[in-house]
Amino acid sequence: MRFVLTPKVAASDTVSRGTLLILTQVYVPDPAAVGQQLADVGKEMARQGWRVVVYASDRGYDDPTARYPRREIRDGVEIRRLPFSSFGKGSIALRLIAQSCLLLQAVLRGLFTRDLRLVLVTTAPPFAGFAGLIVSWLRRARLVWWVMDLNPDQMIAAGKLRPDSWIARACDAINRLTLRRSDAVVILDRFMTDRVLAKLDVPDKVHVMPPWPHDDVLRRRPSRPNRFRSEQRFGDAFVVMYSGNHAIQHPLETLLDAAAKLEQEPDWLFAFVGGGAGKASVERRVANGATNVVSLPFQPLEAIGESLSAADVQVVSMGNDMVGIVHPCKIYGALSVGRPILFFGPQRSHIGDLLKEHAIGHVVPHGDVDAAVAAMRELRAMSELDRVRLGDRAAQVASKEFSRAELLMRFCGILAGDGE
Repeated sequence: MRFVLTPKVAASDTVSRGTLLILTQVYVPDPAAVGQQLADVGKEMARQGWRVVVYASDRGYDDPTARYPRREIRDGVEIRRLPFSSFGKGSIALRLIAQSCLLLQAVLRGLFTRDLRLVLVTTAPPFAGFAGLIVSWLRRARLVWWVMDLNPDQMIAAGKLRPDSWIARACDAINRLTLRRSDAVVILDRFMTDRVLAKLDVPDKVHVMPPWPHDDVLRRRPSRPNRFRSEQRFGDAFVVMYSGNHAIQHPLETLLDAAAKLEQEPDWLFAFVGGGAGKASVERRVANGATNVVSLPFQPLEAIGESLSAADVQVVSMGNDMVGIVHPCKIYGALSVGRPILFFGPQRSHIGDLLKEHAIGHVVPHGDVDAAVAAMRELRAMSELDRVRLGDRAAQVASKEFSRAELLMRFCGILAGDGE
């Protein structure tokens, strides 16, 4: 397992480095985090002299009624959005049909992309790696697989798929083939790396590095005064916020039960910002009359700093069975804006390691509502100075360990194969 740090290269120093093809379900302005990370990579690789072409869905992943231009150029990146590739998250069958349509179109177009030298795929959609493998093999291009979550592992852990089913075995066979054929594999944390290498032992291809926060729009700022807080009429409430994808892999029931327990106490507010299948549990609480719970939609990237900073505490959640399968990226935004972290999940995890090492929050086991209430009361009872110091530590962790500039350049070096 290697780490590569590549110096910045001016676009004027490079001429016709070839075409980088990115196959993905989502790309900006879709608010999904994967698309935002890929947009950073595309912009930087274009700056370094690559022609960057993206094939993505023409509709929103979380909201299929959102439609994006079929063709556009953003930051020097040529974006081609494909039809019939997003029908929402209503059912697994619909998602599979949409993803299959997307990848089939992307493969056919990729085979005729001129001067193709590099192919980058993530695990969104899950079988993008296999699609990238076909294109890279037939076009003899370098393939980099960015593993952001694992399937069929997620489906098995969620009880939606048996580990001995033919679908699970076929998915794992595809994963092993993608690992074998990839030139480089980027994985987000050590727990996920262990799972990936258990499928196929290829440590020489693996680079372990976390995603980066968008520190150009995320910075340390007070929660009061705050434009987003004022617009949402949070007033002087102590705001506990969960912001991002409300996936079923990130259970929120313990937090919601803690909110119910605190409902009769004044000035507590629980804000849930974003969308996803898990948002239904929040919406039910609101529909049933919860007075201290608010549900808000995804915020645009340029406004995310204000919305995250409106909170006094940021929440991160991960299911007990999801360690090494998913990686809650929302932790980095919470750190960047300097907020204490309330993590619902197992201590032995990437987030648990961070909180223990840097003393920047609390770990609460799923199901322990009393522990959740106690942790929140402790954070609220802190003096303003102590809470500011705690937030300062969190922001320092973000700037020192998760610098966007350094991680992005490292990733682009891996992508281009510099130093190999």
